[in-house]
Amino acid sequence: MKDLDFAFIGQRIRELRNEKMLTQEYIANAVDVNVSHISNIETNKVKVSLTLLVQICNVLDTTIDYILEHEYRSNDSVIEQELVNVFKEMDKEKQETLLRIAKIL
Repeated sequence: MKDLDFAFIGQRIRELRNEKMLTQEYIANAVDVNVSHISNIETNKVKVSLTLLVQICNVLDTTIDYILEHEYRSNDSVIEQELVNVFKEMDKEKQETLLRIAKIL
């Protein structure tokens, strides 16, 4: 088995953190590590442990499979799963609106 692409994992974490407008300090405090450790994960200077990756995903409100999407083959697309999760969280009116928009696209 090939090694995990920790550079991609760090990049994905950084992208999500920035999208959610969270600082490295916020993530570090939430998972009880130093800010430099989060920076080192994002820049591929250290490899993130599975335990810490789970904690970071919880803080970022994302799934492990989204972070690791290029690391395994799955019949279900990560994007499909994310869409399903977003859809489930919407109220009925927004679901109907989204369905109409999707049919137009």
